[in-house]
Amino acid sequence: MGNFHKAFLMILDGWGNGDGSKSDAIANTPTPNIDALRAKYPYATLTTCGEVVGLPEGQMGNSEVGHLNIGAGRIVYQDLARINREVATNAIAKNPAIQGAFQYAKSHGKAVHFLGLVSDGGVHSLDKHLYKLCDLATEAGVPAAWVHAFTDGRDTDPHSGLGFLQALQDHISGGKAQIASVIGRYYAMDRDKRWERIKLAYDMLLSGVGTPTTDILAAVQKSYDEGVTDEFIKPIVRVDA
Repeated sequence: MGNFHKAFLMILDGWGNGDGSKSDAIANTPTPNIDALRAKYPYATLTTCGEVVGLPEGQMGNSEVGHLNIGAGRIVYQDLARINREVATNAIAKNPAIQGAFQYAKSHGKAVHFLGLVSDGGVHSLDKHLYKLCDLATEAGVPAAWVHAFTDGRDTDPHSGLGFLQALQDHISGGKAQIASVIGRYYAMDRDKRWERIKLAYDMLLSGVGTPTTDILAAVQKSYDEGVTDEFIKPIVRVDA
């Protein structure tokens, strides 16, 4: 039997080599243990974004993507890249589940509802995919398409949601789709079965419970003014004047 050398894999989420600027928290913090390891042992850096981790070129990485690639020991192509290809080639227009939903809505005189994260974070969603779905709904001739937007603030800047919603509204203007409601991901995307959080999203989606407004964007801005950022925005529901 040969001699075995023990190895220890330690993952520090968010740790990286920055530019040393004032905004570089790691460069401006004493790190004696890491410094000692670097002084004693060889080390190298890894690229954690874009195509080398299975994401589109220029797309930032994240914890989930990093862990998946490290665990697999190879490039794992993410859903984001696959869906991007479907959108770019318009293959998504032939998706049977999507077309089935549109045809059901048309034949029964019903609206189509889109629920999800509205941001360019690329972790759980991408805003451009939603744009395409809204376009397809209009092309299919559905009676109406309502977007129930979950604001991000975790994978994106905490005040960027308003811009994403404005861009969405500009894109869907004149089509069948409209923004029906807004809520932060803290409530709509809780992963730990905290019913007290999820209930706010549940009541908003099923019963229209939330702060009524005729201007979704103004209501989001009001949340900002009150110190509530994207992740934590309470339910906002669009109503007619």
